[in-house]
Amino acid sequence: MKLSRFPLWPAHQAAEPASNDEGLRNRVIAAYGADAVQDDRELAQIVEFAARLCEVPIAMVTLVEKDRQRFLARKGFPGLETPRSTSLCAHTMEGQGPLVVPDASEDARFAEMELVKTDDGVRFYAGQPLVSSEGVPLGALCVIDREARPEGLNALQREGLEVLGRAVMRRLTAERDAAFAENRIEVSELRTRQLAENLPVYAWAANAEGEIEYANPALYEFLGVDDLSDFDSAALVHPDDIEELRTARTVSRASKERWEAKARLKRNDGVYRWMILRAWPFVVGDEDPQTWFGAAVDIDDLQSVSDSRDLLARELSHRIKNIFAVISGLISLQGRKHPGAEDFVRELSDTIRTLGKAHDFVRPHAGRTENTLNGLLAELLAPYGRIDGKRIGIIGSGCAIGEKSATPLALIFHELATNSAKYGALSHADGHLSVEIIDEGSQVVVAWRETGLPESDEEGAQGAPDTVEREGFGSRLLRTAVEGQLQGKFTRRIVDGMLEVDLELPCDKLQA
Repeated sequence: MKLSRFPLWPAHQAAEPASNDEGLRNRVIAAYGADAVQDDRELAQIVEFAARLCEVPIAMVTLVEKDRQRFLARKGFPGLETPRSTSLCAHTMEGQGPLVVPDASEDARFAEMELVKTDDGVRFYAGQPLVSSEGVPLGALCVIDREARPEGLNALQREGLEVLGRAVMRRLTAERDAAFAENRIEVSELRTRQLAENLPVYAWAANAEGEIEYANPALYEFLGVDDLSDFDSAALVHPDDIEELRTARTVSRASKERWEAKARLKRNDGVYRWMILRAWPFVVGDEDPQTWFGAAVDIDDLQSVSDSRDLLARELSHRIKNIFAVISGLISLQGRKHPGAEDFVRELSDTIRTLGKAHDFVRPHAGRTENTLNGLLAELLAPYGRIDGKRIGIIGSGCAIGEKSATPLALIFHELATNSAKYGALSHADGHLSVEIIDEGSQVVVAWRETGLPESDEEGAQGAPDTVEREGFGSRLLRTAVEGQLQGKFTRRIVDGMLEVDLELPCDKLQA
């Protein structure tokens, strides 16, 4: 990429006005780009007018460099430069105002200069200093006559020369500012290009029709081409992924928003690699985007690891399921050796089966399509009757539940359902159970309500009196799971023949 035509004064910083610092002065002069304004039309018009104004045959705009005096615009003088040693403008630029020399041949500073001591040499000279915004002297706007002029310049001519000098500086400064802006743009473009070329992604830019106009080296290497026109973009995407990619692009172009898709792209050796593809429009104001930038990140290795982990998780899930079945079978076999322990064996087997359901619930590959509290409750309460609102009703869904919370939730609702089937509403035909799930944003409240409780005076039964002096094992289990594992709140009360159990569960714990 081309950079600026000439060096720039660093960031337009102000310099100390030190005219004798040639290194500084030369850097500032270089920033004005003399080549760009050599024989400039506007400068030529200024020197033409200066010559007429001062009634002289010669006028020039000069830059005094290290070893030479350069003429950017001139009238009546044939050369483009002279040695600095013969420069009257070198003296002019160091002054604070115009330098007027009525007769250079009579001036000790200039009499021995080659341009002065010849018969047709310089006699009259008047120059206006050209000084940069940093205070650095550059050269002069001068007018010259080969005849002496004892009267010098009149007031109008002196003022006019100053005005024209300021016009020269405006023209030179405009060129420098334009070059500075151009340089900044080019540096920005170069920085962006180098960033794209060195990022570990496949980057490209496409026009409004979707034709790729730029690709970084990584993409060229992936495609195995030297010219973007040499590859078939239609054959780049795996056939099974084309529709998803096409849909994403169509929606994005209609909305003028970024799109993202996951697809397999064919490498130059014919191997498909999984990629995350993203593209976004370059929008200026309300105009339709004419350029789209895109990037592809190779996730094929991660995809392989993910697939391997999914396979391992499915295998582990299957084995864990078998372990639950084996444990349940062993409990049944051992229970037969202990007559009178049938109730305990049945309860323990039910608990193991409940844990198996909780395990299935948090494994999508096991066929579960829900991951809400409602779904878990429906699974666990299904053995106790139809969930149609007549005997058992569930209202609401609550926030999603994660793997860690599924096991304590399964134990909590299994305990409540078991107690209800033994002592509560589900123990007889006239009882009714309703569960309302209220999502309050940061937490979920589960209101468990049993109506039609049977009369009972067994210790620890759900039909116990309103005031219970000692908390039974079941209640302690519930409290431990709710308050200890899920950091929620558990309350239980009996009011007017209705059992009310409220569970306040933080959503962040449920989703863990």
